[in-house]
Amino acid sequence: MKFITCLSVVSLLFLSGCVGSMNPTGGNSRPNYPYYITQQPMLVKKIHVPTGTTLVYEKHHFKQGEQAQIMSENKLTDIRLPIGQTINWGGVPVTMISQFFNSSMRGYSVYADFKKLDVNKRTRFSQLWQSCDDDLGISIKDRKDWSFNKANIADVQSCSGLYQRYFKNDEEQQRFLDSIYSELMKINDQ
Repeated sequence: MKFITCLSVVSLLFLSGCVGSMNPTGGNSRPNYPYYITQQPMLVKKIHVPTGTTLVYEKHHFKQGEQAQIMSENKLTDIRLPIGQTINWGGVPVTMISQFFNSSMRGYSVYADFKKLDVNKRTRFSQLWQSCDDDLGISIKDRKDWSFNKANIADVQSCSGLYQRYFKNDEEQQRFLDSIYSELMKINDQ
């Protein structure tokens, strides 16, 4: 009887181990991507980021969670500013910049905190962006530069899920994205 009970326990452990290994992220949890928290202000993707900025990298077989050293910018997927802090991107206070999920596309999404935008510093560009109430998708020429470098910005690909270049036949969406891109190109700061 004890042998059968032990065998049952071993079988259950084996099965649970197999099931666990089929889904290494543990069901609905997210993968533990490698990340680095900056220890001092630094330049990342041509952007000056403050101490405490979280740099998130692509999934890596041998590295997970917090890293003791910064990793290659080529593997960077997200720049997340410390809570309550922003950087100026096109005159707009930004909290995060995230590489497009489809890595074959050259670009990133920019996330703003419009509550921190000084009323006196609003522009037509910031107003159009704020009207979408979400991220702005930017296509770029050089993947090494995520700054507000107008010479590197190829186009505005999206403004939230409401306006997307993907829908080429929707004239309203294309006009809005053309307009926001045009206004972005008029911004003189940074």
